[in-house]
Amino acid sequence: MKWLFAALVFVFVSSVQAEESLAPDVLIKNVTNEVIEIVRKDKDIQAGNYKKAIELVEARVLPNFNFTRMTALATARDWRTATPAQQKTLTDEFHTLLVRTYSKALGEYKNQTIDFRPFKMNAADTDVKVRTQINQGGGAKPISLDYYLEKNSAGWKVYDIEVGGISLVTNYREFFATEVRNGGIDGLIKTLQAKNRAGTESGAAAAAK
Repeated sequence: MKWLFAALVFVFVSSVQAEESLAPDVLIKNVTNEVIEIVRKDKDIQAGNYKKAIELVEARVLPNFNFTRMTALATARDWRTATPAQQKTLTDEFHTLLVRTYSKALGEYKNQTIDFRPFKMNAADTDVKVRTQINQGGGAKPISLDYYLEKNSAGWKVYDIEVGGISLVTNYREFFATEVRNGGIDGLIKTLQAKNRAGTESGAAAAAK
């Protein structure tokens, strides 16, 4: 779960339209620092306030990740066999799964710091990798955290996150493929829906304590 908090520290402020024109590394640095400050001051989130964490993730992450591309990459060749309706449902369920997972990880913030690694890009680039490092303190080994972004008409969007050399999309790909082999696209959808229902129930129980 620690790497999931690390992934979450990169959250965009959707209301600031001017930031769309920033270079991707500057954008990540500016907003990462802002989000860390928000979480650092919010004792409710640090204490495990699931509802408040969900609201934060929904408000800040949703508009700025390309969930459709993330889902297509995770589903791989099986994406092409899905109907448009199945693709939409898959994307919605995958989005919900990731948001809920990130929300649970928010409470793990323990004053980690972020180093932003050297970045280069050409003016015509529309697909880039931005590298950062999470310093955990206490003698723990730093965690590399890299963001893959693409630029489209809506600005820069994240379509994958690589933590410690492990891609989030690739990490889900084998699981998705197994579910499709066992039950088809509808089987994968049902599995994701079940995970999200379980996450909702556990989150509600935690909030009620």
